[in-house]
Amino acid sequence: MAQKEAGVGATSGGGKAKPHAVVVVYPLQGHVIPVTHLALRLAARGFAVTVVNTEAVHDQTARALGVDPAGYDFFAGARASGMDVRYELISDGLPVGFDRSLHHDEFMGSLLHAHSGHVEEVLGRVVVDPAATCLVADTFFVWPATLASKFGIAYVSFWTEPALIFNLYYHVHLLTNNGHFGCNEPRKDTITYIPGVPAIEPHELMSYLQETDTTSVVHRIIFKAFDEARGADYVLCNTVEELEPSTIAALRVEKPFYAVGPIFPAGFARSTVATSMWAESDCSHWLDEQPPGSVLYISFGSYAHVTKQELHEIAGGVLASGTRFLWVMRPDIVSSDDPNPLPEGFVAASAGRGLVVPWCCQVEVLSHTALGGFLTHCGWNSVLESVWAGVPMLCFPLLTDQFTNRRLVVREWRVGMPIGDRGAVFADEVRARIEGIMSGKEGEELREAVKNVRATLEAATTHGGSSQQSFDEFVDELTRRCSER
Repeated sequence: MAQKEAGVGATSGGGKAKPHAVVVVYPLQGHVIPVTHLALRLAARGFAVTVVNTEAVHDQTARALGVDPAGYDFFAGARASGMDVRYELISDGLPVGFDRSLHHDEFMGSLLHAHSGHVEEVLGRVVVDPAATCLVADTFFVWPATLASKFGIAYVSFWTEPALIFNLYYHVHLLTNNGHFGCNEPRKDTITYIPGVPAIEPHELMSYLQETDTTSVVHRIIFKAFDEARGADYVLCNTVEELEPSTIAALRVEKPFYAVGPIFPAGFARSTVATSMWAESDCSHWLDEQPPGSVLYISFGSYAHVTKQELHEIAGGVLASGTRFLWVMRPDIVSSDDPNPLPEGFVAASAGRGLVVPWCCQVEVLSHTALGGFLTHCGWNSVLESVWAGVPMLCFPLLTDQFTNRRLVVREWRVGMPIGDRGAVFADEVRARIEGIMSGKEGEELREAVKNVRATLEAATTHGGSSQQSFDEFVDELTRRCSER
């Protein structure tokens, strides 16, 4: 489906071409949310925006809403409000009904090899005036600098994770040269040579940089993506400068780097543009019945999986703690082949104090007064949302950036506690940590710390704040570039 209207590349008031941002959505839930709201921000600042989504994400998101995917336009409401937003769909190289969760490597392989051809075809149609156009694409894509160069347009790399993680990937050659990555027996000593990172432990690196096998499809994507990132004209990052000052300063030596986070839906409420790939359960009535600060929210995000053993240990700790809880149990959390992975009798044993749902609107849940803690995988969206809502975290990272995010949450900001590691999480520790965060002194200290970090986020996003200023500077620079070339 293509929603095309007159105006892209057309001249505006002063005879200059209206800036046109082609925004390409990375087809994973955690990336869909911030890039959608970035697209809306650009449209609100006078850009013509063409959002390019995959057919599979479009189909799943429409079905989650209960609407027919055929002909459905997620941005119709934005356009009705006066924003210049069009919507294009492309294939990711696999059939729409293909189970991407169950066949992760095939999905990643398609993004590595097949996806770029479909993007190129769209660019060939929508780039009417190269001088007035920029490509806004997730840093993890493996083709943006190449295609931007081919079409003569600027490449804006959008990084959805902390600046720290961009910096570590950007300097992976230093990790390799020093034996902390890519060796059969990586060093275990503290890493002190990454610009802007005084010290980080090897176990705090992203999971892909802790692995000895560096030939996987995801490794190939990361290596190629960061080769492309070196060709970016600008980098936008969903972080806040005051939270990562030395890292961002070091990156600005390399690139025009703009910290513009946190990128949330307006008012930190349910988005006006649907971004959820699963149908959301309404938990508000149940939460309304719970005492303030009494509920532990549990969610392991949209992408990574846990083992059945890990799930059972966590469930045992939740039961033993006696706390009220709301648990998001994604249908494929263990595997698409195992849709009911909780221990037998768990639901009955927790009746009256627990609610298990397949998916929910997380910002609404975290904002509820009943919330007292968040047991999380430490995905970056979840971390930012939890801080914004003033909810301290229990951290059980599963994959990729989540281990490094835990370092920020636990060591640097002190707004959360760890509850174990992959393959080493035990019910007794889970119980003790839950009790500590929900009713102990640790919980009080964490809540106070979260207030302080939240104040930093709020200040950054208000008029004159660092993220607002950074976004203004980026828009001014990009607008000037589009009008002067």
